[in-house]
Amino acid sequence: MGYCLFYESMLNTVLKARDQWLAPDGALFPDKAHLWMCAIEDGQYKEEKIDWWSDVYGFDMSSIRSRALVEPLVDVVDHKQIVSSNCMLKEVDLYTVRIEDLEFSTPFEMKMRRDDYVHAFVTFFTVEFSKTHKKIGFSTSPDERYTHWKQTVFYLPDAICANKNETIRGTFAVKPNTRNQRDLDFIIKTDFDGAVSKYHQETKYTMH
Repeated sequence: MGYCLFYESMLNTVLKARDQWLAPDGALFPDKAHLWMCAIEDGQYKEEKIDWWSDVYGFDMSSIRSRALVEPLVDVVDHKQIVSSNCMLKEVDLYTVRIEDLEFSTPFEMKMRRDDYVHAFVTFFTVEFSKTHKKIGFSTSPDERYTHWKQTVFYLPDAICANKNETIRGTFAVKPNTRNQRDLDFIIKTDFDGAVSKYHQETKYTMH
């Protein structure tokens, strides 16, 4: 399990070992995983760490801002920042999944919990040990206790102003980077038509 579940292609090694050595009645621990996404309000951090580059003591260094924006941030997200419902992006069954299945594009839909701004999308994952006597697992959600994996934050170029119960839709795509298979390329296409604002944007990110 890597950051955003798939980072550094760690699952590829597990699947190779599974195909080569797992007995017909063998077990994997853990054996199931789900990747999730939600929206957050994070204006203060975005202004301090990303928008700051647009005016650095009077100098326009927005080229660095553009670079910082498309690098997903692995960090701890306060659960109070979450402004939307959770949306499942990918379900992984380690007994049946193939390496080629780890490159995917999927639609998403999130409903706003309150009137607020959306500055970023956040991914997290859950895992399950279904072959134990008592099913156990854990979550890397902002709503749960801290884990090594934290959460992965994808900042949007511009903020979305949305009202409670309005829906943000789009597609989330991920694949290994062509130059370095341990890196990940993401494309998030967002479509939103709300009472206060509209947002139609496709943003490409690379996790190094």
